Amino acid sequence: MAAWARWCLRHRLVVLLLWVGALFGTAVASGVVGSAYSNVFSFPGTESSRAMERMEKAFPQRAGDTDSVVWEVAGQSKSVKDPAVRERMSAALADIAKLPEVGAVVSPYEPEGARQISRDGRIAYAEVTFTKQAPELRKENIRKVVDRAEEARTDGLRVELGGQAIEQTQEPPAGLSEAVGIVAAAVVLFLAFGSLFAMLLPLLNAVFAVGTGLTALILLSHVVDLPDVAPLMGSLIGLGVGIDYALFIVTRHRKGLRAGLEPGESTARALDTSGRAVLFAGGTVCVALLAMFSLGLDFLNGVAIAATLTTLLSVLAAVTLLPAMFGFLGHRVLSRKERRALAEEGPRDGEKPGGRAVRWASYVERHPKALAAAAIAVMAVLALPTLSLRLGTNDQGNQPESQTTRKAYDLLAEGFGPGFNGPLLMVADVSGGAGEQRALDRLVREVGDTEGVVRAVRLPAGPETAEHTAVVQVVPATSPQSEETDRLIDKLRDETVPAAERGTALEVDIGGATAIQKDFASVIGERLPPFIALIVGLGALLLLVAFRSVVVPLTAAVMNLIAAAASFGVLVAVFQWGWGMDLLGLGKEGPIISFLPVIMLPLLFGLSMDYQVFLVSRMHEEWVHTKDNARAVRAGLADTSRVINCAALIMICVFFSFILSGDRGGVMAGLGLGGSVALDAFILRMVLVPALMHLIGRANWWLPRAIDKRLPHLAVDPPDRPYPGVSPEPAEGERELVGDR
Repeated sequence: MAAWARWCLRHRLVVLLLWVGALFGTAVASGVVGSAYSNVFSFPGTESSRAMERMEKAFPQRAGDTDSVVWEVAGQSKSVKDPAVRERMSAALADIAKLPEVGAVVSPYEPEGARQISRDGRIAYAEVTFTKQAPELRKENIRKVVDRAEEARTDGLRVELGGQAIEQTQEPPAGLSEAVGIVAAAVVLFLAFGSLFAMLLPLLNAVFAVGTGLTALILLSHVVDLPDVAPLMGSLIGLGVGIDYALFIVTRHRKGLRAGLEPGESTARALDTSGRAVLFAGGTVCVALLAMFSLGLDFLNGVAIAATLTTLLSVLAAVTLLPAMFGFLGHRVLSRKERRALAEEGPRDGEKPGGRAVRWASYVERHPKALAAAAIAVMAVLALPTLSLRLGTNDQGNQPESQTTRKAYDLLAEGFGPGFNGPLLMVADVSGGAGEQRALDRLVREVGDTEGVVRAVRLPAGPETAEHTAVVQVVPATSPQSEETDRLIDKLRDETVPAAERGTALEVDIGGATAIQKDFASVIGERLPPFIALIVGLGALLLLVAFRSVVVPLTAAVMNLIAAAASFGVLVAVFQWGWGMDLLGLGKEGPIISFLPVIMLPLLFGLSMDYQVFLVSRMHEEWVHTKDNARAVRAGLADTSRVINCAALIMICVFFSFILSGDRGGVMAGLGLGGSVALDAFILRMVLVPALMHLIGRANWWLPRAIDKRLPHLAVDPPDRPYPGVSPEPAEGERELVGDR
């Protein structure tokens, strides 16, 4: 790593130009070709996937996104069929049909849309089909549709709009959450370093890495299937690790400069110590993220690719761009006060003893039992709601009540039933002839009479498929997210449909968006335990090799599981139980998005591994020198607590900023990850881990000889060589509390 750092330092202009070229080159190319994100929910073998395949043949997919314009008349004696209302809405719909990128409009005043008026005649809706899918539409064209529909509003006529395309007009400006996260991180960095240039370096690292990663994802979306949530997750993860990894290297470089090293030598040492730890930590995060491929779900594969790409670029920028920038800045990485002290007082290694970190480390040593018990109690209370965890999907019914999409959702539920927003589709193969047709007719009547079903109606099929495929729309009495709807699907699949198929050649599969999401959540739930075992096992194995201890990796694995349980407990309490939803302006409560655990867990375990490495590597270094466990734990906690807390605080700021993203999945991920980092760093790493290590004693570093002989030797973060002019063995507590692990 030292030789690599010197090369980047000597060729700093080349390195900088390469990064600038990569960022702007991918940005220009992505602007030319545009994005091609696609939400591919493919789980072969599930009933909803079979229904989807048949459905595509019976009803060839329309070219674009289908949204809705919903209106309601005020007063019980009024009707949407009143001449004045009909004339006003027909004119609005006719104008909307002529707008750019609008392909077709189906009005309830036409024979084709006769079912689009509620029974009481007070609510109606029109289907607006665009020429492209929602992500491909120009926002100004969608805005024109919204504006024209809203012009039809009067005192007695309420008009709202719903759908994926309409939802895009309500999103905050792109990049808002990222900008807020960067500004918050800048404040933390400036307080930590007291230097403008030192503050800017981690931010520059994150901007280049994440910017290049996001524009590269746009290009990559034309080659592989990437969901539209992939850029959000990639930027969320990339910003956090990009700033944190740069923080560790900048901190070690500043230490070398204060110790009297020339910028070149200090850069080489920073890369040879903290740079190694960053490579190990980044590799661990990538391994955990790529473990998502073991789930065999295309949707999550795309998220794994996005998150891994931004993480890799963050590591690459940290070990190439940062050394180059160190060469440009020289001693200006230090503040003016630090440069003046270096010139007047000479080199020094560390800060004055007796700081808060040293006092806290001593306090943990004196009261390990009480602190461990308190930490476990706090984490256990936070983890309790996890027992009620329910995976599912979120839709526009979970949005804030002020948004037009939420209002349209509520109007449709009021006029046509809660289940109207997520109807089930029974797709039947009736190619056997009249017998199957009669069996299907009986099934439709039975389903219509089933408790929990509002209506079941057979839809007209395309002429090329009408002879062998039939589609039945089933509207549940409950909402798509309701547990009653889940039980209805199970009943239809396990009892009603098999009874109708018995003795005939009829084949029926139940699909639709609600059934797809249910199957997706079921698949995730089934595959989650082995997935967790895989990433926890891989992390423990890496720690076993790094620290040559049995207890350290086992402790880390348990800590990871505790942190995960507590963070999901917080998510359940907020999003599923609704605690604080109104305060945060997050809309209505609902299940936890089914793919969120699979995205959060690898990153959570990866970040936990980072903090464990930074903490325990310093302890291990002291243990190797002194064979005194109490001293090792005390020195490790004192010397690393500030850098871990600073890194965690930056992560929390970045993750919490995604509450402003406007995307419910992003809000959940941001709150969950920010909360988990806070719990992991401030409670587990600063309290529970050192307290347990004091209680366990020398057994922390035990490893059977048979295993020791077979394990490879891995230097994650080798100790520094003595600095010139500085005592090679500073007294405990006098080491710099930032960066000397």
